[in-house]
Amino acid sequence: MDFALPEDLKAYLAELDAFIDAEIKPLENADDNIRFFDHRREWARTDFENGGLPRHEWEALLRKAAILADEAGHWRFSAPKKYGGKDGSNLWMAVIRDHFARKGLGLHNDLQNEHSIVGNFPFVAMFETFGTQAQQEEFILGGFARKRITAFGLTEPNHGSDATHMETRAARETRDGVPGWLINGEKMWTTGMHVATHVATFCRTSGADGAARGISCLLVPADTPGVKVEEYLWTFNMPTDHPRVSFTDVWVPESALLGPPEGGLALAQSFVHQNRIRQAASSLGAATFCVEESVRYARERKPFGEALSKNQAIQFPLVELATQCEMLRLLIYKTAWEMDRMPHEAIEQQLSDKISMCNYWANRLVCEAADRAMQVHGGIGYSRHKPFEHIFRHHRRYRITEGSEEIQMRKVAAYLFGYLGPRKAMFQAGK
Repeated sequence: MDFALPEDLKAYLAELDAFIDAEIKPLENADDNIRFFDHRREWARTDFENGGLPRHEWEALLRKAAILADEAGHWRFSAPKKYGGKDGSNLWMAVIRDHFARKGLGLHNDLQNEHSIVGNFPFVAMFETFGTQAQQEEFILGGFARKRITAFGLTEPNHGSDATHMETRAARETRDGVPGWLINGEKMWTTGMHVATHVATFCRTSGADGAARGISCLLVPADTPGVKVEEYLWTFNMPTDHPRVSFTDVWVPESALLGPPEGGLALAQSFVHQNRIRQAASSLGAATFCVEESVRYARERKPFGEALSKNQAIQFPLVELATQCEMLRLLIYKTAWEMDRMPHEAIEQQLSDKISMCNYWANRLVCEAADRAMQVHGGIGYSRHKPFEHIFRHHRRYRITEGSEEIQMRKVAAYLFGYLGPRKAMFQAGK
């Protein structure tokens, strides 16, 4: 077995590093932009007097970095070639995300709002798989041009992980001879609503509560009468762009339907595996950064006249974290590689448990690594003058979002005990 990274992948990492040094770092250091990354970062990014939303200058800086990356041919790397991308594979994306996060905080990759100079575009897969040709042209090409920004309306105030019990309803209604849908309900954590042009709104259109069938996805223009942002929810990691949104007698035409009627749940889950493996890689990279920074500090710091690094109380916790990082890196890369070798629709049946293992363990690991880094660094580690508190606050949410670790462990258990996945037939045969 060959565990070496492909030479062309290593060459591309070097190309990305050179681009960061030549284009992104100068932008990061210009006009006091470093305020978005040093001890002032939370205050610089957050408009506390405007609902806690991201400051315009912060989002403008991220956009400027994305444009530079797009012009250099990096930003759309993961997208299909027909949309200006490079058909970036899951393995390459995992390695890149790991590599970027190991660099620490910076304009090259700030996942507080999913920004990276190598972008992740789940909306492309969603519209490619489920959209009409007209929707693909409007939302994929429009998305890259920032003319179409689609928020995701799935979670509700009373229903998080269990989307099948959503209370948002859509009923068929014809207006002026045009068939359409009338929507009523509420959504939570509708990220990006402050700049969104549309909300992919999941509604029950038939069936009983709890049924997987009967959920449909409707593309609702954000300025449609009856769509209202009720509040922006302040979070552990600010700024916030996560609102509670209400839909009161919101009407959209039949053409707003994305994907098959009643089959919207499959759409909601269509890109979860790609997101989870890339998120796992980012958490792994951030964990590695915390470990390496702690090792470096422990070698330099000399309390009582001797390096901290000579104390086993310092060594052993970092040894355990470093060991977990190395083991997890192999599993993430292997899983991403396997994802690239099977049809998209086969991933759920064959690899979903491994992806969940990678995701929940990486998200837990980075929180442990950031906490340990604070402890090793002492008082300065607890301060905002080091990045560890930011890393902890950011990655802590991933133990809940994108599928809570309990939900993902449940998936692993279903595969392990043969209720789902490849082992199901084995256990049935043993009956």
